[in-house]
Amino acid sequence: MKETRWLDAREAHLWQAYRDAYRELTTTLEGRLIRNSGLSGADYALLHPLSIAESGVLRTRDLGRSIGWERSRLSHQVSRMEKRGLVVREECESDARGSMVRLTEAGRVAIEAAAPDHVDAVRSHFLDQLTREEQDLLAKLLDRVLADLPTRAADTPIADC
Repeated sequence: MKETRWLDAREAHLWQAYRDAYRELTTTLEGRLIRNSGLSGADYALLHPLSIAESGVLRTRDLGRSIGWERSRLSHQVSRMEKRGLVVREECESDARGSMVRLTEAGRVAIEAAAPDHVDAVRSHFLDQLTREEQDLLAKLLDRVLADLPTRAADTPIADC
């Protein structure tokens, strides 16, 4: 059996700092998003990929993959957003088993109204804390970590409906 390589103090500090920064940054960004736009982080997470998709529509499973959510979580969130008129579900014309999620005009208005302030928050609370060189290095390091994770293979988009 392989012996455990416990974290030393430096490694433990790095890991805890990453976890704390992720948690606090997410909390800060979500709070500001809710206060300033009425959208939750989950709303924004779904509206963003729909807003940049061709015709504002994505296959449900591709939308879930793009944001890293399981089917049940996605389904519940889409239902909540449908009730508010931000998205609608549609049948997939080429595959009766599939479904699509379409951005409504109200959803487009909501994401376009929320995006400038959200981008400003990301910039002020994250990007502006780092030099351009540090941003490039952090992106390179995170890309390396992501590339080694086994779940990344499942992120490949599926072309059909």
